[in-house]
Amino acid sequence: MIKFGTSGWRAVVPEEFTFQNVRRVAHAIAGFVKENPESGILSADYKSHIKREPPVVPEVVVGYDTRFLSEEFAQELASVLASAGVKSYFSQAEVPTPALAWAVLERKAVGGAMITASHNGPYYNGIKWMPYWGGAATPAVTDDLERRIEFLGEQAPRAMAWDKAVRESMVESQDFRKGYLRQISSLLDLKAIKNSHLKIGVDSLHGAGRNYLAPFLESLGIEVVELNKNRDVLFGGRSPEPTEESLQDLAAVMRKKKLSLGLAMDGDADRFGILDAGGTWIGPNDVLALALEHLVAHKGMKGKVARTVMTSHFVDAVAKSYGLETRETPVGFKYIGELLRTGHFILGGEESGGLSIQGHVPEKDGILACLLMVELAAKEKKPLAAVRERLFKRVGHFCSARINFRIEKLRQMIEVQERLRVKPPLDLAGGSVWRIDESDGFKFILRDGSWLGLRPSGTESAFRVYAEAATPKALGGLVEAGKKLLQGKF
Repeated sequence: MIKFGTSGWRAVVPEEFTFQNVRRVAHAIAGFVKENPESGILSADYKSHIKREPPVVPEVVVGYDTRFLSEEFAQELASVLASAGVKSYFSQAEVPTPALAWAVLERKAVGGAMITASHNGPYYNGIKWMPYWGGAATPAVTDDLERRIEFLGEQAPRAMAWDKAVRESMVESQDFRKGYLRQISSLLDLKAIKNSHLKIGVDSLHGAGRNYLAPFLESLGIEVVELNKNRDVLFGGRSPEPTEESLQDLAAVMRKKKLSLGLAMDGDADRFGILDAGGTWIGPNDVLALALEHLVAHKGMKGKVARTVMTSHFVDAVAKSYGLETRETPVGFKYIGELLRTGHFILGGEESGGLSIQGHVPEKDGILACLLMVELAAKEKKPLAAVRERLFKRVGHFCSARINFRIEKLRQMIEVQERLRVKPPLDLAGGSVWRIDESDGFKFILRDGSWLGLRPSGTESAFRVYAEAATPKALGGLVEAGKKLLQGKF
């Protein structure tokens, strides 16, 4: 059964992610865009929302990452679209998800299809569908696609021969890199970066960002040391996720070569990982707060801030210090994207390494996040940790954590949720529970502002345990309390 999660459909190759199932998804996409031509066309200017008449033939952009068979799966998808009368602008090389998202807006397409499993392990692949707004599809859209796929059953959708699709201009090869880098350049103070004399390490984790971030920095005269820039469909035998653990090689290189910053992206470059001078990990929650400080203090931006429910309140505190409102959403950047599309939010982010800003795509962009940290370091002329410490002194300390707690059986997952719903804890780690938020999982907020979040994973048999407190000791107490709750020991 094909189900779309928080960011597209993902499955193991070749168990469920097969050419046949890619055809079925492509058939559903074709039906959706042909029956909803009015959903097409939003200009890149969010404020104007200028529309144009839909083309006679619906147009989509199609991209793919560096995974095993990704390009071939993308060709199969475009061939089915062509057979159904939908034209594809097909990426001439692997492309990051945010670059494809920008191509949707730049070309005023009815949507974009991206073959990627993002940060999942090497045996996975997937499809992200981005409607005309250049961001993740909302539940209403993915529900529609799922119904179309279910109605199709096991029928084999027709696919036009690739050579014929190209010959009849139903598939047209395009370079999405240039337009995206122009857009990125428009969001940054390039002169400040050029004059910064920073030395930067970049780890692309063998992913689709390998021909984007490092070359862009080098074009500005920045000295760059690259790791894992070759295509490796096995990603070195691990998931291409920029975590503290996966960036140990980058940290070692930074220490050896005395680099100023370390930057990393996941498999499709929509998530970021940041290392400070000395190879010190700067967690995504802290990066969001630093990014907001940068946007307001150095760029003079004003507006609201959006974050997901399990994201640190550090960004709230920084927003409050500037008199800005923070909006909370369920987990999933598609909800953040809906707010960014209004043009009223200057920053949207989530604790898993997703970020975008006003005037850009309403989709998370790991490349932009990395470059904002470069720009911040260039403006401040000091390590990111020093800027963070200054923020702590101004708005208070925030220590956060996220761990996975494995639960093998679905029945146990359901029992845990029912137990928490019927008999929630009244105190945790020596503090009284003030409020319980059940908008997406369970978030127990204590009277001192610290909190514990428990949320079932949408992709594996596990609960995510989130926690935040003012000190490492208090944080550890909340994490242990969360484990006990999941074990039924409360």
